[in-house]
Amino acid sequence: MYFVHPQFKFFSLKLFFRKFSETNLRNKLSKIFPGLNIVFTDSGRSAFQIAIKELGLENSEMLVPAYICDIFLPIFAQYNIKPIFLDIDLKTFHADIPEIEKKITPRTKSILICHTYGLPASINEILDIAKRHNLKIIEDCAHLPLFGLPRETYSKLSRTKSRGDCAFFSFAKICPNINGGMLVSKTRIKTEISDYKPKLSNIIKFLRLFPVLANVSENFRKEKPQTTENFREPRKASKLSLNLFNDYLENFAQQIEKRIELVKYFQKKLQEIGFEVQKPENNIFTYISALVPQNVDRDKLFDRLKKYNIFCSRIWRKPIYIDLPNTRETAQRIINFPLQDWFTEKDIDEMIKCLKCSIASLV
Repeated sequence: MYFVHPQFKFFSLKLFFRKFSETNLRNKLSKIFPGLNIVFTDSGRSAFQIAIKELGLENSEMLVPAYICDIFLPIFAQYNIKPIFLDIDLKTFHADIPEIEKKITPRTKSILICHTYGLPASINEILDIAKRHNLKIIEDCAHLPLFGLPRETYSKLSRTKSRGDCAFFSFAKICPNINGGMLVSKTRIKTEISDYKPKLSNIIKFLRLFPVLANVSENFRKEKPQTTENFREPRKASKLSLNLFNDYLENFAQQIEKRIELVKYFQKKLQEIGFEVQKPENNIFTYISALVPQNVDRDKLFDRLKKYNIFCSRIWRKPIYIDLPNTRETAQRIINFPLQDWFTEKDIDEMIKCLKCSIASLV
């Protein structure tokens, strides 16, 4: 079985008995984010809420890519933020930069930049725009593991120079985890956060971290539209999520490098059968995402692949705002293929084989 969300190949119970120090974790991260302030939260969503408070963005307008999760809607409503939507580029799935200045108004205070699916956005261009108009920048790094590559390769991407005012991360999207997030800020974070509150649903989330049990847990998942009723106050990260994240950091550089090589092979195979893939340059590939061929019904293909035990996803098929042409097309055609750090080319070949069979039965 192949699943999109991060999973364990091996899991050692020693993790629960090994001494964990949040101070040691912070010391590791300080080498990746020198001179920046870090706070751990129960989710990326909570980290985003704290960023809004820290930057004083309540009762304002925020420029946002239209192609993002509807989980942002209740947050915008809670803080009385009017989102100004930007269409995206079909090759990067990032906000269309030339549109940014055209949509700035006197009430615009900030820009939300999403590094979608692991491809870093052109942050330097956006920083220039923000500086001219005195706008704050929040970076959505939920799909970007620690700004991407190991520190020794950062210079190739020019990713350690000036950045946005805040950046938030989501642990469960980049490594096997039940929850957890992180806010990184240029200024000291003053917002008080309540302690973590355990949830029964975490048991299901934990089961989904194991390939053998993931299929069972699929039966418990239900899509729910985001409303103001889904809003909740930020909380601290659980010790378990921090422990799992700390374990991931032990060899994350090697995992990312392996992932990059694996996805390049995957992308080549997908292009051979008519898929349009995201730009590979500088991509970290938190998700291996592609647009299905124009003559293929994405939803039927998604269902057909389940019969081969290939469980893809359709991330943001119901984005926050769909009335823009590229956003609408992406939402209709996007498919996210299973990707684990421990896959091999043999796994990729098997999925491609099943993919060809599925397409042949649909066209």
